[in-house]
Amino acid sequence: MKKEETEVILHLMKREVVPAIGCTEPVAVALAVSKAREVLGEKVVRTELYLSSNILKNSMGVGIPGTGMIGLPIAIALGIVIGRSEYGLEVLKDLDTDKLEEAKQVVDEKQIFVHLKEDAPDKLYIEACCFGDKAHSKAIICGTHTNIAYVESNDVVILDKLSGNKITNEDTDQVNLNFNKIYDFATETPLENLEFLQQAAVLNKLAADESANGTFGHSVARVIQSSSYQNIMGDSVYNKLVAVTAAACDVRMAGAMIPVMSNSGSGNQGITATLPVVVFAEEMKKTKEQMIRALALSHLMVIYIKRGLGRLSGLCGVTVAGIGASCGITYLMGGNRDQVAYSVKNMIGNIAGVICDGAKPSCALKVSNAASSATFSAMMAMDNKVVSSLEGIADNDVDKTIRNLTDIGSEGMSQTDKMVLEIMTKK
Repeated sequence: MKKEETEVILHLMKREVVPAIGCTEPVAVALAVSKAREVLGEKVVRTELYLSSNILKNSMGVGIPGTGMIGLPIAIALGIVIGRSEYGLEVLKDLDTDKLEEAKQVVDEKQIFVHLKEDAPDKLYIEACCFGDKAHSKAIICGTHTNIAYVESNDVVILDKLSGNKITNEDTDQVNLNFNKIYDFATETPLENLEFLQQAAVLNKLAADESANGTFGHSVARVIQSSSYQNIMGDSVYNKLVAVTAAACDVRMAGAMIPVMSNSGSGNQGITATLPVVVFAEEMKKTKEQMIRALALSHLMVIYIKRGLGRLSGLCGVTVAGIGASCGITYLMGGNRDQVAYSVKNMIGNIAGVICDGAKPSCALKVSNAASSATFSAMMAMDNKVVSSLEGIADNDVDKTIRNLTDIGSEGMSQTDKMVLEIMTKK
């Protein structure tokens, strides 16, 4: 691989694999609000939000870090009270007890109004409008969770990357990813260039460790490792990697004030792309280099698939992350290029089509399923068993199989996405 292309891919990975505190959709809403507040120039007395259906769906049922509260109003209030846009997806990290009480007062005073943006130009669209006694301002995030695409204050445009209602964002790297390019990058890039991925292992394991300090979400990890079910689940590497991965999601979805390393704007995707690989590597006594290269393979595969699928869709993102994890586990098992490709096809043949019905504590169940399926798919691949082109959406070509999946998720499931939101908002 050419040096220039390697550097572009590294830049892409470093932009997509970043720390985040809390579920990225409500956090991105808080980020947009904080930017609008910063340019308002006076105290906010009213805030209007116009959100795409996917942002709304992923913000309704998730815990907001450090608050013990669920949903958008408190996230928006925190954006007003403590948000600093330069923090990106860690926009809420300055939270303390006094500021939380102030934010709760903003919620109680009914200063916040949330609307569905029917004609949003992207599935990831957040329009935050802040009003003072005399001034008004607007900030729009579009395309990616941190892409502040438009800012205005008192009708004066400060920033405009939405010219002609077309999104211009930072995802402009001129690199056409495919399976072989990803495999070559992960296995051939000098190790020192990939060592930043160790931070993903550190952060996401710390999040999993936090689950021992309390009851979070549905406690999926505790159930998996409960002595009551030891005769069913056993005490294996498989059991541990599924439980550890679920533990980090339990903690995150419950709103713990702990950062995780995200992938493509999603903390759960980052957790799922990281922890099954890390736990397998540690339990099987793999070398540091093997673990790092497996993480590179996993994370870059997720980035590749998400570029075709889109940041938000009707397809559950952790199943995509599970595909990356299966690639990493297969590599750690000693799998060759073909066997890693088999693991991709096995995953798509197995759990394609799992719907996204919002960010919430039960996402830990889907995360555990993705980690489990990743392991089974890797085992099948190592035995040279693979879903064939005669079956379902699989194709002889692994990249075409991936495109079939992303086409279904980005286009075919659009009506499903609308129905899911309708069900959620009418309960």
